[in-house]
Amino acid sequence: MKRTLKDLKIRICADGADKKGMLDLNANPLITGLTTNPTLMRKAGLTDFEAFARDILQSITAKPISLEVFSDEFPEMKRHALKINGWGENVYVKIPITNTRGESSLPLIKELALESVKLNVTAILTLEQVRGVAAALSPHVPAVVSVFAGRIADTGVDPTAIMIESKKALGRLPQAELLWASVREVLNIFQANDCGCHIVTVPHDILGKALKMSGMDLGELSLDTVKMFANDAKAAGYSL
Repeated sequence: MKRTLKDLKIRICADGADKKGMLDLNANPLITGLTTNPTLMRKAGLTDFEAFARDILQSITAKPISLEVFSDEFPEMKRHALKINGWGENVYVKIPITNTRGESSLPLIKELALESVKLNVTAILTLEQVRGVAAALSPHVPAVVSVFAGRIADTGVDPTAIMIESKKALGRLPQAELLWASVREVLNIFQANDCGCHIVTVPHDILGKALKMSGMDLGELSLDTVKMFANDAKAAGYSL
């Protein structure tokens, strides 16, 4: 059965730091939120984190947007989180599950949740980490738990079972949502939907492909592929 993005229950968030792309996707009713991170911001050539965030928040006011702290020390991480939290009601603060020394962020996550900071806990790859986050979050405060399913798949492991168990682990948290992160291909969006995730974050380029090709007739796609080969051969001037 052919399905398009409109047929899915999962909420789709755009993952990127290109301002034009973010604003264009924000205007699309199929996109329910936006996320970014320091790596994406660096790739976009951004050098002033606060200026970028405040600028984009002038235009993106209704849909949730996740902005990540970048300190490696927990006291400074908390300061960043509280500052970012004050930039808008639609802001979720992204906190990595550990710092670069592998020290757990769970105590900080618990502190921030108790202070009613909306969190997006990121860089999660194990069920044990999900369970730790579930224990640290407040049932009264909205939160997102971002499991990097694409990175799990990069290791040769099917992430579906981990995502299903992760959702069960969040059962006591009515305002916590499970997010499938690190989408590698359009299929992942449908996989995330089918295993019950609440949200999937999708890079801008894959979103463009999904919006164009999801639900496309395979016979038509086959013909388009043949035409592509023929046009490229002609354009290259090949002859035998």
